[in-house]
Amino acid sequence: MGGAERTARKRRQQQVAGRSSGAKAVSAARRGGDGKRVAVIVGVVVAVLAVVVGGLIWTNAAKNATEGQKIPTETGQTEIAERRDGAVVVLGDENAPATIDVYADFLCPVCATFDQQYGAQIKQKVADGTVQVRQHMLPMLVEMSDPPGYSMESANAALLAADAGKFVEFHDSLFANQPEEGKRGYDKDQLIQLGRDLGITDKAFAEGVRNGKYEKVLTEEMERVSADTSLRRDFGGGRVGFGTPTVVANGKIVDIGDPAWLDKVVGTATS
Repeated sequence: MGGAERTARKRRQQQVAGRSSGAKAVSAARRGGDGKRVAVIVGVVVAVLAVVVGGLIWTNAAKNATEGQKIPTETGQTEIAERRDGAVVVLGDENAPATIDVYADFLCPVCATFDQQYGAQIKQKVADGTVQVRQHMLPMLVEMSDPPGYSMESANAALLAADAGKFVEFHDSLFANQPEEGKRGYDKDQLIQLGRDLGITDKAFAEGVRNGKYEKVLTEEMERVSADTSLRRDFGGGRVGFGTPTVVANGKIVDIGDPAWLDKVVGTATS
């Protein structure tokens, strides 16, 4: 082999080696780039999972905000006579000139607002003998807690509290510390403890809460109210039906949007 041929062959070998080294370098670079992309993707996935898990933890905590809570008590400032009449709790003097029927649900947020705005006024007029209240606590929103049932269980417990002469305090405590609609309510143990904290010592209260003593009576009352056309209102947009809170006086639904509605009811009854 001549010198020229050896030189040419050496040049070809160098070119092949160069291409091979370049290919290896490109491959390594690609592998490095892929590694970086994989690292970025993994980082994004981990971040997303952290957000999802964090969101689930926060959501569950918010949903179960009432779990393990002790329900604060609200004690009455005035003595009000009370008695249970089936599914209705009657407050005040039966000879009072004015009588109002109040329909509410312990889970209804508008009912809590109504109680906050007018509860003290109503109790004062009951205490001074000008108004008698027939309180209907309904299991209307029984499916609107998680788990379902708080609306019924709280109404049942309130009737049992009325048997013990503690309805007003029990009623006021549940509205003052109302669970959020769509989330966890208070369980039976919490309702029983509230009764104890309000001074209910009779074992019949706890037993009645646990076995749902008045649930059948409350279901029948809810059915009666739902079928009573005189309790239906026009909510606009073609929606007509019953809703809480509803106040009735002299057989007619009262406009509780009028701040003076209670004085007007009493004025009509005493004029």
